[in-house]
Amino acid sequence: MRILKVLSALLSYPTDELVTALPDIRTLIEVDPLLRKADRIALGGLIDHLGGDLYDRQEVYGLLFDRTRALSLHLFEHVHGESRDRGQAMVDLIRVYEEAGFSPTTSELPDYLPLFLEYASLLPVKAALDLITQPAHVLSALAERLAKRKSPYEAIFRALLTLSNAKPDAAALAALMAEADPEPDDLEALDAAWAEEEVLFGPGSAAADCGKEGLTAKLRQASRPAPGVEAAQPARPRTKIQHSGPRI
Repeated sequence: MRILKVLSALLSYPTDELVTALPDIRTLIEVDPLLRKADRIALGGLIDHLGGDLYDRQEVYGLLFDRTRALSLHLFEHVHGESRDRGQAMVDLIRVYEEAGFSPTTSELPDYLPLFLEYASLLPVKAALDLITQPAHVLSALAERLAKRKSPYEAIFRALLTLSNAKPDAAALAALMAEADPEPDDLEALDAAWAEEEVLFGPGSAAADCGKEGLTAKLRQASRPAPGVEAAQPARPRTKIQHSGPRI
């Protein structure tokens, strides 16, 4: 799904290469049949925002996504927090990528949302849409928090919810929205939020469908070929995802 690749690019750290590609990205969004008109307009606003001063846009991005746990772009951060389960979930997700022949060369952790969307963009349409349905409550929580800050990045998460046509689990969403959501310039609140004991999710919990028991299982299913379709052979040599490892 090309639109998932586009959304992945828009959600990545702003660079000169991204700015150069913005006109082409705008064209792809304007003609995509799966997006609502409202989504196209909102994404156009994000593109306008990204077309401004690059250093300002990089600073905004860092303040939003790198300083607060509540707006982390790492999916398992919202599911496992700092628990040991997150490490195993990372290992499982790397294996899923590799088994599907997806060989990203990036220093990002495998649950980084732009990377996850890039992987989903390579799947057949139905498998891709089923996959992005799984973390719907995480996407909804991020959309709400970005809306509170009047951030144009909200458009990406609204578009993903449109594409997935998912209704987030109400209990899981409420649990996420109840967590601390400090402003990135409130250093005292940030310290308090990071010091809080993590909420552990497991089988039977409201968020389990997006955890190791649910999301990774769906990823495994998504990596399998449809009936009657021969599985793609991974390219060789395969490049493993390199990362600094999960915080355990």
